[in-house]
Amino acid sequence: MKEYNIAVVGATGLVGREMLKILSERNFPIADLKVFASSRSEGKIIEFEDRKLTVEVVKEGCFEGIDIALFSAGSDISKEVAPLVKKAGGIVIDNSNAFRMDKNVPLIVPEVNGEALNDHQQIIANPNCSTIQMVMLLKPLADSYGLKRIVINTYQAVSGAGKKAVDELIEQTKAYLNKEEIKKENFNHQIAFNAIPQIDTFLDNDYTKEEMKMVNECKKIMADEDLAVTATCVRIPVIFGHGESLNIELNSTYNINDIKNIFANTKNVELIDNPAQEKYPLQIDTENNDNILVGRIRRDYSKENTINLWLTANNLRKGAALNAVQIAEYLAEHDML
Repeated sequence: MKEYNIAVVGATGLVGREMLKILSERNFPIADLKVFASSRSEGKIIEFEDRKLTVEVVKEGCFEGIDIALFSAGSDISKEVAPLVKKAGGIVIDNSNAFRMDKNVPLIVPEVNGEALNDHQQIIANPNCSTIQMVMLLKPLADSYGLKRIVINTYQAVSGAGKKAVDELIEQTKAYLNKEEIKKENFNHQIAFNAIPQIDTFLDNDYTKEEMKMVNECKKIMADEDLAVTATCVRIPVIFGHGESLNIELNSTYNINDIKNIFANTKNVELIDNPAQEKYPLQIDTENNDNILVGRIRRDYSKENTINLWLTANNLRKGAALNAVQIAEYLAEHDML
């Protein structure tokens, strides 16, 4: 099997470390592996299988010979550094928002629109974590019934905001239980024992950037600009796993059991739906599970051809690192490198 030279940019962050872990777990064929981070981490050692990798900072010429660079270092870094990879002849798979809505950059969930990689120009965008898990369920529904309108409500884990946000939840929880002062640094409001109906900054239309990401990315991935989509995104005090409540209006009539069977037979989707036994997806179930978990599937009696459902997924893995590695796998399997 052909092996590839890989770089991970942002290797010391939550998603970067998860990328390295998944590359190992899935036995991605690696010849050489380089890890990059900020100057604060320069010189640190990261263990990868039997290798000891020294963290480097990005500089001119550092991507020579790299086939694929996995990025998880933020939009500003991606915009600055991605051209260096492209210039060196490599392909960037970027986890930030830098290129997602660029018409020349494919926005990819391999199970949903992998064929769009045929048109890549050395930069490929990884969608928002909440968008990825949602379109994994929308795709089979679109194929069978067509989609008309989607109402999204998310319940997102703090790990989506990074390691410091996770630490803040833990420290605030301890302080709350010990009746100590609650300190806020990463969130404008207390996150422990609370829900914050804001993720990212507000735009002029009073939606947040996160909400509009979901709207715009959904339309791009599903290749349907006429699809009606609206979203409300909420941060809740769980560490891993994003939950989503979807209200989906279809273009044709349906049988609810047929929809459950569709999900039961969709790759990388796990149906957990037994109300009589109180079995449904829980966010704690996603920590060691790479599938999209779906349940609470029921008819919306208030509107024709409409269903409600609940889904959860691991936001650091399928919502970020795993999807990026799967894109790399798709490129390798289809000889696109």
